[in-house]
Amino acid sequence: MRVIRQTTLRSPISFSGIGLHSGAPVVLTIRPAPANSGIVFVRTDGKGAPARIPAHHDHVVGTTMCTTLGLPGGPTIATVEHVMAALAGLGVDNALLEIAGPEVPAMDGSAAPFVAAIDRVGLTTLAPARRRIRVLKPVTVTNGARSATLAPASSFIAGCAIAYDGPPIDRQSASFRITPRMFRGQIASARTYGFLEDIQSLHARGLVLGGSLDNAIVVGDRRVLNDGGLRYADEFVRHKILDGIGDLALAGAPIIGHFHGEASGHSLNHTLLRALFDDPTAFAVEVAREPAHAVAVAWAQPQFASI
Repeated sequence: MRVIRQTTLRSPISFSGIGLHSGAPVVLTIRPAPANSGIVFVRTDGKGAPARIPAHHDHVVGTTMCTTLGLPGGPTIATVEHVMAALAGLGVDNALLEIAGPEVPAMDGSAAPFVAAIDRVGLTTLAPARRRIRVLKPVTVTNGARSATLAPASSFIAGCAIAYDGPPIDRQSASFRITPRMFRGQIASARTYGFLEDIQSLHARGLVLGGSLDNAIVVGDRRVLNDGGLRYADEFVRHKILDGIGDLALAGAPIIGHFHGEASGHSLNHTLLRALFDDPTAFAVEVAREPAHAVAVAWAQPQFASI
């Protein structure tokens, strides 16, 4: 059985824009990185040496309407979920993300611009084998009527269900077996969304200060206000799946299992990862092989080598 090797980008790619929540201008450059380094963010706009923040659930410091990474008493980087989904969806194991600003740029509110740029430069294969995390038994977390579950599966499957009172969302559910081809065509371009009636209160809380019809679906008077409407009839739930993929990418290695979120969000997705790793009998770390068989190895917390 052929071992699946790690990957990184062939060359750097850069993005500029504004943060969805901060409204601040930001520049993001994603660079190739050595094997076994993982995904690492570097905040470059502060005083002193750039701050390195591994893209790992242990570094999640906020989950209010986005996922925020940070260091104790140090800088933070918000809204990492869309670029993390793009990297995970395309199978990028190692990358250095240099960011001059407090938040990943919103782009169009989806992962599609990141996917297009990664596809433009392509990936290169590295010598060491990829590791992946296999779910061995169901793990579920709940918060009232909301829930998130990881269950055993032969590949990575991601699904969600959401329900709102009336159109244009109503109740939507979807589930996809995630491959790079499926992610590109069915998930990546699903945009984040919000409701016109909530904008004033969110602004008062310092949220969605950079939000607009250019980087989000806006719903008002039970209809979509964006010119051109939706990219998919169920774009709302597809974006929830995109968020879930990005949040679960903070496991530190690809997951082999079935994720399902019932009205879940960033906070519950993060709680789910912690619940998985809190139970050593719920998962195993494998050397990734094709076809879908692998050799289990002892678990160790993901290490991020110097770059």
